[in-house]
Amino acid sequence: MKKLKTQAQTDVLIVGGGVGGCAAALAVARAGYRAILTEECDWIGGQLTSQAVPPDEHGWIEKFGCTASYRSFRDGVRMYYRRNYPLTEAARANPLLNPGNGWVSPLCHEPRVALAILNAMLAPYVSNGQVGLLLEHRAVKAETSGDRVQAVTLQDLRSGEERTITASYFLDATELGDLLPLTGTEYVTGAEAQSETGEPSAPADAQPGNVQAFSMCFAMEHRDGEDHTIERPASYGFWRDYAPQLEPAWPGRLLSWAITHPRLMTPHTYHFHPHGEPGKAFSGLWSYRRILDRANFTPGFYASDISLMNVPMLDYLLGDLCNASEEERAKHIRQARELSLAFFYWMQTEAPRPDGGQGWKGLRLRGDVTGTINGLAKMPYIRESRRIQAEFTILEQHVAEASRPGQVYAENFPDSVGVGYYRIDLHPSTGQEGVGDNYIDVGSLPFQIPLGALIPRRMENLLPAGKNIGTTHITNGCYRLHPVEWNIGEAAGSLAAHCLQTGSVPRAVRSHAQRLAEFQRLLEKQGVELRWPDGLSLAEGDPHSHAM
Repeated sequence: MKKLKTQAQTDVLIVGGGVGGCAAALAVARAGYRAILTEECDWIGGQLTSQAVPPDEHGWIEKFGCTASYRSFRDGVRMYYRRNYPLTEAARANPLLNPGNGWVSPLCHEPRVALAILNAMLAPYVSNGQVGLLLEHRAVKAETSGDRVQAVTLQDLRSGEERTITASYFLDATELGDLLPLTGTEYVTGAEAQSETGEPSAPADAQPGNVQAFSMCFAMEHRDGEDHTIERPASYGFWRDYAPQLEPAWPGRLLSWAITHPRLMTPHTYHFHPHGEPGKAFSGLWSYRRILDRANFTPGFYASDISLMNVPMLDYLLGDLCNASEEERAKHIRQARELSLAFFYWMQTEAPRPDGGQGWKGLRLRGDVTGTINGLAKMPYIRESRRIQAEFTILEQHVAEASRPGQVYAENFPDSVGVGYYRIDLHPSTGQEGVGDNYIDVGSLPFQIPLGALIPRRMENLLPAGKNIGTTHITNGCYRLHPVEWNIGEAAGSLAAHCLQTGSVPRAVRSHAQRLAEFQRLLEKQGVELRWPDGLSLAEGDPHSHAM
């Protein structure tokens, strides 16, 4: 059967409906222009929804350090729980309600709630036709002319139908920078050579395949006295015996409570107990990314908390997705799902308990929470993307605490289009020749997002709108988190709309002082913070100040 082909035209095509893509679509629409937002999954929201990871945020997030629209998203999540859930009076009255009371973030929530808020934020613009939403669509080819993208063809993953969309601007908000190879945009993957970047934490030689592991996360509850043991995964024996080949060495097998402490690089043992250990606010893995704390709700309404597992034991190290063919990518994702199910089965049957026993049969996967039959997240949690070769590349020296002794702030970027803060946090990587890097964890300073990192060296009408900006393998570790990705997407969408309105082009906005100042004033007017306030305390902003 011949596949149907259709055509469409819009002002801005945004490929990828994750955190950055949603923020970009909102920015374009609010500026009065049209956008088509496409997404490979049937849920928009990326990290927040289909990848099931509650936001990783800094300690100042309730007061400053994010865009106004991201704050609206956060406010919307809390309001959704207040309007629709049977909260206790104390929880309802708490202005800083944390539905899950997870201690990785001041706002841990269910993926479906994030999905509801994102859809609500986009709803007016979908309704009036400014935003077209194409779910379950993947970019398969692109047409270019010189240094400009002319059109992108997307395939409907359900019907096989192809849609070719022309636009004035194209934003790559995919999780892996998928538009970059399709459009011939110059990009890098993996680790750059220290001789190229001068970064203290970079390897001596470039390692394009040295990419942070991805993970298939899952949500679970615990029903005491019940048996919810899943069928033993076919690959369980392999994963139970698998020991990561990392340098410095990993302390034993992956399926274990023993990990490498990210900051100390010494063996460290996680604590795990369903519903946490009584009397301990920060009691290990159960409460770390807990997305629903039954104590926040009417007594008896929930039989269990819901805890989200995004832990090193789920890090997939047998191959990276940035450099994989389509067939290889599918294989890696399938095997990563098997790893996650193997870890869950291990938790149910063999994991050492504090009382000396083994396993918790009452652990139960909550696929209804993640929107899947198998109980795992819909999509892999991606930490590292292909990255554009940008006009300006953010280096470790710009943001690392050790590179700026006595300083409280990272490098000042005159072309700032936003702010962010997180430690340089790189999970174990796929590495080269079968041996990857263990954790790379470097203290950083509150940083800015330079416009130069959003502008490709050559292409004129393609912009990154997520983790694919001009960072390095190292600095990606602090620019990849939820509020920063949102800010990047919002800045990219705003830049495309501003260029449409003024007739300028992105690199001219950056290179011309008056145009840059005009664009920065526009961003500030819509609630984008371009600089950090004076007098910050780094200890207050550290999101991981508590020990597990």
